[in-house]
Amino acid sequence: MPTASASPGKTLLSPADHTLVLIDFQSQMAFATKSIDPVLLRNNAALICDAAKAFGVDVIPTTVAARSFSGPMFDEILAAFPDKTFIDRTTMNSWEDKAVIAEVNRIGKGRIVLAGLWTSVCIVGPALSALDQGFEVHVVSDACGDVATEAHERAMERMIQAGARPMTALQYLLELQRDWARGETYAATTGIARLRGGAYGLGVAYAQAMFGASEGH
Repeated sequence: MPTASASPGKTLLSPADHTLVLIDFQSQMAFATKSIDPVLLRNNAALICDAAKAFGVDVIPTTVAARSFSGPMFDEILAAFPDKTFIDRTTMNSWEDKAVIAEVNRIGKGRIVLAGLWTSVCIVGPALSALDQGFEVHVVSDACGDVATEAHERAMERMIQAGARPMTALQYLLELQRDWARGETYAATTGIARLRGGAYGLGVAYAQAMFGASEGH
């Protein structure tokens, strides 16, 4: 029988062990996205960006044909990373772009977390490519979208079958925090949850306002 210990599993993410790659959260791509409501998509994209900023996660934001066709990244992402260089590509598969790969190698993390548009093209491409090169890949499924639910779901299945690990935007935030006793990020985590966390955020706001409650205290 194994012996239990009060320690996290090795497959859980921590702020320092991965790179978040944000792909093509752009107007032209969002116009044709039908698998998720665009308001929810923008919220979830903002949630993971705010989480990454709060926890100091390495981030690579990349666009495709930003000046000639697809437009700029969502305002929520630009606001989260005002000093970041957004790498613009011609390739649909960002893993085939030399500038993106140079940044992946400069950061030097073996875990990649992907989110963006569309799931079946610009997320599948780097996911399968990174897996093939020995990286561990996570995909934030509700911060991705596609031209149809069928397209999104088949793309998620294809990546999971290849070894990618799905998660959600709120899960990403809470997995980075993971312990409410971590006071240095407690306020940021609950603040992001209140603003972006849907019904859970309403519950946090209610508990704090009505009786001064706080998670884990």
